[in-house]
Amino acid sequence: MSNSLNVSLTTELRRFVDKRASDNDVYSTPSEYIRDLIRRDMREHEVVTSIVEGIRQAAAGQFRETSAVEIFKSMQPQG
Repeated sequence: MSNSLNVSLTTELRRFVDKRASDNDVYSTPSEYIRDLIRRDMREHEVVTSIVEGIRQAAAGQFRETSAVEIFKSMQPQG
């Protein structure tokens, strides 16, 4: 189920979005570009949240056998 969201942009931001939506056919519409930005932000938020939680655990003396690099690799999108 999809929902609609209206967003007001400055002229400069709208020009940028329109340009990105037409760059080399990567995005065919401004909506595709915005959805991709949101998905990327969601993934980045997950990574940051995991890092902060790891720091909290380390500060509390809780450690894992898995290295930070292995954890990071496991969080990367497959494909």
